[in-house]
Amino acid sequence: MTKSTLIEKLNWRYATKKMDPAKAVPQEKVDQIVEAIRMAPTSSGTQPFEVFVITNPEIRAQIRKVAWDQAQITDGSHLLVFAAWDNYSEERIDSVTRQMTEERGEIPMLNQYYDNLKANYLPRPADVNHGHAARQAYIGLGFALAAAAELEVDSTPMEGFDPASVDEILGLSERGLRSVVLLPLGYRQAEGDWLLPMKKVRKPRENFVTEIS
Repeated sequence: MTKSTLIEKLNWRYATKKMDPAKAVPQEKVDQIVEAIRMAPTSSGTQPFEVFVITNPEIRAQIRKVAWDQAQITDGSHLLVFAAWDNYSEERIDSVTRQMTEERGEIPMLNQYYDNLKANYLPRPADVNHGHAARQAYIGLGFALAAAAELEVDSTPMEGFDPASVDEILGLSERGLRSVVLLPLGYRQAEGDWLLPMKKVRKPRENFVTEIS
């Protein structure tokens, strides 16, 4: 089977352990990665998360302290923080409906769809809704990882951090957001990264994929 360019790039990428602090990702590439996140699909088109692109060294140093002292946070040139809605609300869903109407025109079926969405989502506990929103953020994370690989930008997805502390550092609670995953961007420092020379290990297809005809 001939490998596509994307598959070749995904084989190139790995969870970079040592980034070169002397090399910064060009803003043009960061913008493309962020645009890939923005274009990612989300449930009912709600896009129930936001992305913070952090270059400020002091803020990244604060986050590193509450993220198991992972050096990529400060050695990379950019840190993306994915922050999901803490809950669904009538106002948030109505804002989605308004934008849809502004850009597509009045569609009665569309209004009914989002009315049904509110009827289903709003009675649910906040943690259930936040969990659903967080899963949408992870779709965006996947697009970011693929886009970064395509651009040969190194990245390391991270759940190893204290979300409450990151929320406090960035003032997320006041905005109705909760941090769910971090993504440092930078360039690998080959001589200092123990993982780089190792073979990529994944389950074989026959143990991973079940085909049902």
